[in-house]
Amino acid sequence: MDPESSEAVILLVEDNPGDVRLIEEAFSDGNIANELHTITNGQAALDFIYRRGEYADAPRPDVILLDLKLPRVDGEDVLHEIKHHPELEDTPVVVLTGMNEDLIESYNLDHDADEDAVLKKPIDPLEFLDVVRSFEGFELAVLRAE
Repeated sequence: MDPESSEAVILLVEDNPGDVRLIEEAFSDGNIANELHTITNGQAALDFIYRRGEYADAPRPDVILLDLKLPRVDGEDVLHEIKHHPELEDTPVVVLTGMNEDLIESYNLDHDADEDAVLKKPIDPLEFLDVVRSFEGFELAVLRAE
């Protein structure tokens, strides 16, 4: 997180506008100050993390929210690139998925899962906020209610 800013830089890679809206509302309702960058396909996500083309000046995210089912480049491929990028390998990643719980558990057991958390869609806003707040250093982005 930028020490001069109280806002967290969040990269949301999600192609479903309804899920984007739910996540935006969860941040707003949870009083999390953020600079949210929404990307709707895997290729654009790779361009963002490698700072190519229109994303040449993209900031480094504090947290990445990643859907696994993406157009153009699959979310699993994007996750692999994130976790092998020297500047992003330690960045928390929350995988967003529509898989049922048995498939999620199977996925985590059968792969060297590099994500830091997996949330099932539809996203429960309170569970989502608890997961995001659990990342070390991210608590600085939570605004204190007066």
